[in-house]
Amino acid sequence: MIRDDIIRLAREAGWTEYSLLHAVELQRLETFAALIAAAEREACAKVCEDYTDRYAGCEDEGHGYEIAAAIRARGET
Repeated sequence: MIRDDIIRLAREAGWTEYSLLHAVELQRLETFAALIAAAEREACAKVCEDYTDRYAGCEDEGHGYEIAAAIRARGET
């Protein structure tokens, strides 16, 4: 997520222009957004792994782990 996205979402969430103008607050907001995004990626990856574990033996076995790895890799860019 880029800074412009974070600011746009912060405005939608009710952050004031005054708050967004302060570098310290914006830094905290960017850190918070990164933590939220990482937690959501991990939750999505776990859903994929759980699905694969539940349906072990199916012809698509293992694909959930590949998808989970791709979701986690999004945080490395």
